[in-house]
Amino acid sequence: MPWRQPPDERRRQVERAGSAAADAAVAVAAIDISRPSPAPSDVTGLAAPAVSPPPEPDPSAAAFFDVDNTMMVGASMYHFAKGLAARRFFNSRTLARFAVQQVKFRIRGFEDPEEIRRARENALSFARGVSVEEIVRLGQEIYDEEMADRIWAGTRAIAQEHLDAGQQVWLVTATPIELAQIIAARLGLTGALGTVSEIRDGRYTGRLVGEMMHGPVKAEAVRALAAREGLNLVRCSAYGDSVNDLPMLSLVGNPVAVNPDSDLKAAAREQGWQVRDFRSGRKAAQIGVPTALGAAAVAGGVIGGIALRKRLAD
Repeated sequence: MPWRQPPDERRRQVERAGSAAADAAVAVAAIDISRPSPAPSDVTGLAAPAVSPPPEPDPSAAAFFDVDNTMMVGASMYHFAKGLAARRFFNSRTLARFAVQQVKFRIRGFEDPEEIRRARENALSFARGVSVEEIVRLGQEIYDEEMADRIWAGTRAIAQEHLDAGQQVWLVTATPIELAQIIAARLGLTGALGTVSEIRDGRYTGRLVGEMMHGPVKAEAVRALAAREGLNLVRCSAYGDSVNDLPMLSLVGNPVAVNPDSDLKAAAREQGWQVRDFRSGRKAAQIGVPTALGAAAVAGGVIGGIALRKRLAD
């Protein structure tokens, strides 16, 4: 499935989002958010298979990993929402609505970026005034409770080989940069490129900087980060599970489809790319699992729910 270049009128937003994500990634990566977790166990019951050795040590090489269903089972923002629901930041009905929305996307087999963008923008309007510090604190707690045991051992093993070869390893995800960096830090990775929300005086304004980290924005962010870090994209690797990761995968010299959806699997076969599947059962692993982009809409709802709770409490 070929990737279509965004219209000129949208291109500026894509570039702005990619550049902002690269700047934020470099800045946040220098902050020690938390200790890295030990190497995770395989949550699917499959032993992590032997992986192909990465390129020879090269400071100009790096690896870029999508998160949802590539590095982590399911969607990180859905797991975050579950943790917030357990803390009574919103009720189970709201969480159920999020889950139903994600299942619909999975069953239909497609994702509508414009629809999700509108939903997330609307939800983010409620996030005005929420502190970044609170989101980071909650993200650290909920990662340990809800996400640590959901890391794909096979994917984490591949990331470790890149690290052992002296390469940078970055997560690239629609998840907000604050949570994405927590995941990267817990896994001992270099850092993360994530969706950037506008912040003033340490609090969210309720607006995005550019667009969500999805599709062409991922590619733009990787390109911008490569320029800042002196990386040679031909020497770099990228890993993704969705056809929406094609722009990023097409940007590097070593693209790999991990736990791919049917469209990405077909594209990978056509291009002769490597395919890695760590799922114990294709259908079982997909039923009810929120998709990467669909879950990004939850990000707005989650932060919006926090803000709404605060307003009702005041």
